[in-house]
Parts: sequence; C-alpha cells; structure tokens
Amino acid sequence: MEPNDKFCGPLTWITVFTLMFVSMAVGGCGGKDKAQKQQVAPEVTVVMVAPRKIDLTTELPGRTAAFRVAEIRPQVNGIIRERLFREGSDVAAGQVLYQIDPATFQAAFENAKAALGRAEANLPAIRSRSDRYKELLDSRAVSKQDYDDVVAALKQAESDVEFHKAAVETARINLGYTQVVAPISGRIGRSNVSDGALVTAHQPMELATIQQMDPIYVDVPQSTSELLELRARVQAGSLHRGASQRSVKILLENGAEHAREGTLQFQDVTVDSTTGSVILRIVVPNPQGILLPGMFVRAVIPEGVNRQAILIPQQSVMRDPKGNPFTLAVDGDGKVVQKPLSLERAIGNRWLVSKGLEAGDNVIVEGVQKVRPGVPVRTIPLGVETEL
Repeated sequence: MEPNDKFCGPLTWITVFTLMFVSMAVGGCGGKDKAQKQQVAPEVTVVMVAPRKIDLTTELPGRTAAFRVAEIRPQVNGIIRERLFREGSDVAAGQVLYQIDPATFQAAFENAKAALGRAEANLPAIRSRSDRYKELLDSRAVSKQDYDDVVAALKQAESDVEFHKAAVETARINLGYTQVVAPISGRIGRSNVSDGALVTAHQPMELATIQQMDPIYVDVPQSTSELLELRARVQAGSLHRGASQRSVKILLENGAEHAREGTLQFQDVTVDSTTGSVILRIVVPNPQGILLPGMFVRAVIPEGVNRQAILIPQQSVMRDPKGNPFTLAVDGDGKVVQKPLSLERAIGNRWLVSKGLEAGDNVIVEGVQKVRPGVPVRTIPLGVETEL
C-alpha cells in the first residue's frame, strides 16, 4: 500500500455513508411528498342513481263552473203576486219560486172547459142521426146526399170536441205557468224582480238564476304543445297511462287541498285560437259547497307512470355559460367526469333526467366546488336515489 492509500479507506467509507444518508433522505422526502399528494386528493360526496317507477303529474290553473245552470224566465205575461224563496238559499226541483196573478188564466181555463162541454153535448145527437141514416140508406128511405151530410156533420162535431180539448189543455198549461217553478235543484241567486213587477213571456232578463254546485266542474286549459309532447312520450313508451290516470287533485286558492278528488271527464276537441290551448273538464264532488262557480283553483292532473325514471338532487346540476345543464360524476378510475344532461322537469327538490345518466353512475352532490374534470377524488357514498 502506498503512503496515500492509508487515508483512502476511511474517506471512502465516510463518502459511502454520506451518500447513503442523502439517498435515504431523498427517498424519505419522496415518500412524504407522495403521501401528501394522496392526502391532497379532495373528498366528495356522491349518490348512485338508479331507475325507479314514479307517477308524473302536472299542475295547471283552472276555474270552476256550475254543473248545471238554469235562468228562470216567465212563460206567460202577468203581474208578480209573490216571491216564494229566500235569495241565496238552496231550492229543490219543482219548488215554486214566483206566483203570477192567475185570475185571467183561470177564467180562460174555465171558458175552454165550457166550450168543450158544449161540443161534447152536441156529439151524441149527431152520432145517433148518422147511425139511423146509415140504416135507412140500405132501404133507400134517405138519399145518399142526406147521409153524406150527416156523416160530415159528425166528423165536424168530433173535430170540435178535439179542438176544445186542446184549448182546455192550453188554458191549463198557461194557468200552471203562473207558478214559476225551479227546473233544477241548486242554489238560487238574487231576484231581479220584486212583488208587483210586470213580466212578459220569454223576456230577455231572467227573474233569477239557479246553479247546481254539487258536483261542480273545473275547466283547465292545457297548451297544445304540452299535449303533443305528452302523446309523443306515450307513443315512445317512456310514459304509461291507465284507467287510474283520471283521478285529479284540486288545490284551493290558499294552497289547501280539496277534500274530494275529481274525475277527468273529457278533453275538448277544439283549440282556442287566442291561447293555443284545449280545455280539460274535471267533475269534482262538492257536498259542502266550498267550491263556488268562478273560483280560481289548481288541478294536479296525472300524466302517467315513468317506469325507468332517473332523479338527481338539484344541487348536483350546474349550467355552462350557454345555459346547458351538466353534472359532475366519478368514473370507475376515481376521476371526475363532466356529463351533459337533458332535464325534463323538477320534481320536489330533484331533477328528472331524460338523457345523460345511466344506472350506477356516481353523481357528485357535495364538494363540486373543489374539483374539476379529470381530477382524482376520494368518494364518500351518500346512498342510492330510489325514493322521492
């Protein structure tokens, strides 16, 4: 060994230990940085979407209308002797509402009966003469002309009897019309005439109006665009309709729900040219008279059943600068992906998604502010969206 070699051994080991220490330090720092990077990955709360069966409804404004309306008008001329009802009360069909002075109609009735009696009194004698002339005609005791004359007289007498019977019936009907009765049961409004007023047959102004309010109609306009969209979804199979879809809930002006559900009766076939809508008529039981004609209500009309509906929380839906909706989800590699959506409507605090999501997708509902597409995240499951 050369003289300088005695110093090479210790220096070499020192150098080796130094390099090992630096290498371990560097390796430790790299592990620490890796751990820090793992801790930096943001946590997000996700919900797994799954198709489910839901009943779809639409809420439309409408107005109530009386089930039946009868405008009371006199059918004979005369003076109102007495009004026989209380304004605003319920009346029954056949109840007398007004009494018109019947004196002249009673006299006409008696006169018609007397004329009928006179015609009927002459008829037997003429009929007997006709029978006798017929017997004598066979023996040529009377002429054919005399027989024809008596037969004509008999037919005239019989016609007179029928004429006077009709006159009696007419007089009886007019006498009955002096009592103005309610044609339907319902609630009567205010009276437009008082005792002593002169009325004429079939006058333009009604004496009063009766409205039947149990049941009651609710007329709801629906736009033709909504109607066409609904039919398209039914034909495409995304919406299923059945007999149970005719039951309708009614919401009052104060937001309360009417105690009885209505039944969808029919859909009008004519489109209103000014509004572009058709009328849906609903029949609603109204035993307590809560619904009044002309009242504003809202009808919750069932559209059908969506058997493969996907709902996501509203807070998970965002919009791009153009206003297009999208959501952030976590793919199988644990990275954030952006999914454009087609939204159909809001149901409660959720959106009904028609396109953009599939069963099993993990949608981020909390922590969207901390992530962007392509960033790995750690997920905390919230659950599966199966119930409304």
